[in-house]
Amino acid sequence: MCGIAGFCDYQDDFTDEAPFLGRLVRRMGNTLRHRGPDEKGIFLSGHAAFAHQRLAVVDIEGGKQPMTAYVGGYRCTVVYNGELYNSDELRRELEAAGYLFETHSDTEVLLKCYLHYGPECAKKLNGIFAFAVDDEKRGCCFLCRDRFGVKPLFYAVVGGRLVFGSEIKALFEYPGINPVIDRQGLCEVFGLGPARTAGVGVYRGIHEIKPGESALYDKGGLHLRPYFKLQSYEHPDSYEETVKHVRDLVEDAVTRQLVSDVPLCT
Repeated sequence: MCGIAGFCDYQDDFTDEAPFLGRLVRRMGNTLRHRGPDEKGIFLSGHAAFAHQRLAVVDIEGGKQPMTAYVGGYRCTVVYNGELYNSDELRRELEAAGYLFETHSDTEVLLKCYLHYGPECAKKLNGIFAFAVDDEKRGCCFLCRDRFGVKPLFYAVVGGRLVFGSEIKALFEYPGINPVIDRQGLCEVFGLGPARTAGVGVYRGIHEIKPGESALYDKGGLHLRPYFKLQSYEHPDSYEETVKHVRDLVEDAVTRQLVSDVPLCT
């Protein structure tokens, strides 16, 4: 488990405010220290500020974040919480497309998958994840959450800036975002709690990227788009075929989730 936080504004230039904004995003990241006690890092560009708290699991030295790659003179930087279960397959596919890898971390695979496919990369990912990419070429921030919402990702838009974090407490470090509960929030707590309506962050002005949803934030504002929806089909298999299929799926899922460079506990 890692933690990500940050903010971006593609109509403003952060250069003059860099020292203040750097301290601000670091405070946001510090609220998530319990999610990633091994390392921390921040990133600042002209339009974005990211923080990452890392729980190191794969490629202890090479998987440091925020992670940046350059293509055509443009910079892309990612902060990522999660694990890709098809990392090896994606790496081979991207290598065949001409990409070179400097680490064996799934963070680099994710970043270069975004470089190659852009926002459509979400459909290629098999795993649990929440991530943000500052894309200089497109002039945007891309946010994405896994299909079933295993990894959390909250956001708010305040003063023309998109603010995000793995936990709501990180957003409260940003000026102007306060823990105010209105009528809807009370209904969420007392009517549905501990569950919540998908996309609702309980506190006023705070929302959540829904499971299977991505978001693009640019000069035109926030654009939300689902990339996955659960669908139902008639089941054609026999009982014996179903048993075999389910066993294969469970064994494959367990095997993929055991990939680690640190001691395992199961």
